[in-house]
Amino acid sequence: MADSNQYVPPKVWEWDSEANGRFAKMNRPTSGAVKDKILPKGNHPLQLYSLGTPNGVKVTILLEELLALGEEKAEYDAYLINIGDGDQFGSGFVEINPNSKIPALLDTSTNPETRVFESGAILLYLAEKFNAFIPSNISERAECFSWLMWQMGSTPYVGGGFGHFYAYAPEKWEYPINRYTMETKRLLDVLDKNLTNRRYLCGNTYNIADIANYSWYGYLVLHNAYDASQFLDVTSYKNVTRWAEEIEERPAVQRGRRVNRPWGDEKTRVLERHSSEDLD
Repeated sequence: MADSNQYVPPKVWEWDSEANGRFAKMNRPTSGAVKDKILPKGNHPLQLYSLGTPNGVKVTILLEELLALGEEKAEYDAYLINIGDGDQFGSGFVEINPNSKIPALLDTSTNPETRVFESGAILLYLAEKFNAFIPSNISERAECFSWLMWQMGSTPYVGGGFGHFYAYAPEKWEYPINRYTMETKRLLDVLDKNLTNRRYLCGNTYNIADIANYSWYGYLVLHNAYDASQFLDVTSYKNVTRWAEEIEERPAVQRGRRVNRPWGDEKTRVLERHSSEDLD
């Protein structure tokens, strides 16, 4: 006999906005703008609209790495998009990213201006634009692209899957927690085995694949993401930890992690970034 408390899906699903709880302003079943809001623009060639989440810091880390190389044309203005307040549904943001997700980039140095959305696409765009942090050899480039796409495809199971059901869902359900814990640990194991004999994901050279994966898996193993370090036994992934710690020691990474961050220690918060002085 079926459990009387078992959820039975309706024939036609209807959205209950209140059921989203703390995420009510972030998620909805339709796309497009819900309010008129023009985005600000600064004086630098690159305009970034973002939030210091793992997807957001991918881009600010790369931009800070490019500036550390002396790429003056990588100067950027970074504006905060508060997804909790629904800023991603403003008309100006939707013009740059019809998917209403952070981050979004506008390159004003091109004619016409170039919009780029999706964090992986932004990493590729910037790496190719400045010919940096991306391999030139076709085989090495394929390895880099493979790990970049692996991250883009895998971490929704970590954040939207494990993180949501373990830390954020209004109730704890055994099945989804077990399902996404298993997948998260499998993904950590994939990384750990790959890093057994490699300094970085693709070998001895740090590139955008490391930036993309560090932003998620480094956060997971080093910063008690979702208050789940013990639950996931993250210390057992020694190669991932070693790799993440080395990346996090880079000054550009430390700067990039602070941009568009509205939480944590006030000394680490940089809501907007318009020059290197904002990070002093």
